[in-house]
Amino acid sequence: MSYFRITLHRSAIGLPRRTRGVLAALGLHRRAQVVFHPVSAQFAGMIMKVKELVRVDEVERPLTKREVHESRRPEPGFWVEEK
Repeated sequence: MSYFRITLHRSAIGLPRRTRGVLAALGLHRRAQVVFHPVSAQFAGMIMKVKELVRVDEVERPLTKREVHESRRPEPGFWVEEK
C-alpha cells in the first residue's frame, strides 16, 4: 500500500478559513510538518485544494518520527571548497 508524504511548505496565515480547515483536516499545523496518509481519492482531493502550500511525495510506508528526523539531519563534518 502506498502513502502520501505531505509536508507543509508555506504558511496559511492570511488565507481563508476554509483553506485553513483543509490543512487542519490533513493534520498540518506548522511549517515543515510532515504527515502520512494512505493514497485515496479523499486525501488526493484535499491535497488538490491546498496544492500551492504543500509538497507531496508517494512513499511505500509511513516513516516514524525518528526516521523523518534522521532524513533531515545533514551529513557530519564539513566541506572545504576550493576556487
